[in-house]
Amino acid sequence: MPQYHTGRLLDHVHLRARNFVATRYFYEAVLKVLGIPLTASGEGWFQVDELFVDAADARTTPTHVHLAFQAKDQDIVSAFYKAALAAGGTDNGAPGDRHYHPGYYACFVLDPDGNNVEAVFHGPNRRSAPSVVIEPTP
Repeated sequence: MPQYHTGRLLDHVHLRARNFVATRYFYEAVLKVLGIPLTASGEGWFQVDELFVDAADARTTPTHVHLAFQAKDQDIVSAFYKAALAAGGTDNGAPGDRHYHPGYYACFVLDPDGNNVEAVFHGPNRRSAPSVVIEPTP
């Protein structure tokens, strides 16, 4: 049986938003569906776990990347898609099975800055842990 390992490659992702207010609204709406709250925020920035978003300015440009969020089941993928469209996202692939591997069920939307945002359920699985825990040492 093949194994799919996630959560080992990236430390964080940093997005720069052209329209910060619209971008924050979009991410708060879709992450709420996933049960993930903002972990920190300030004037012109917010953070959610490993995702950091701030406002682009005259010295920087908006990002254009592909982000994929893990969903707990197919219903969450569908709810994510509906929330994304309601929060200003644009359809880039309705919820459904994909050919990437057996059980891959996903949707794709473009956020207000054109980033391709995905919610994916990898099919029935058993996780070794719900998350990676990092505890700084003194």
